[in-house]
Amino acid sequence: QPRGGTPARFGHSVKGLLTEKVTSCGTDVIALTKQVLKGSRSAELLGQAARNMVMQEDAILHSEDSLRKMAIITTHLQYQ
Repeated sequence: QPRGGTPARFGHSVKGLLTEKVTSCGTDVIALTKQVLKGSRSAELLGQAARNMVMQEDAILHSEDSLRKMAIITTHLQYQ
């Protein structure tokens, strides 16, 4: 039989290709998972930065209000 070993070799090469594809897919899934986690972390950090900015803005507004009140008190004290 001239073709006796062909199906076995074909089956072996298909298994090899399939193994390569599965390995490649696994690697791609791992890379994708890392990117998703990195993006999630970036969004979390961005949210934290936004919250911190709002807190700083409130502190600045409060300080501005305090300075305005101190200026009024200083003006009143100068008239006494």
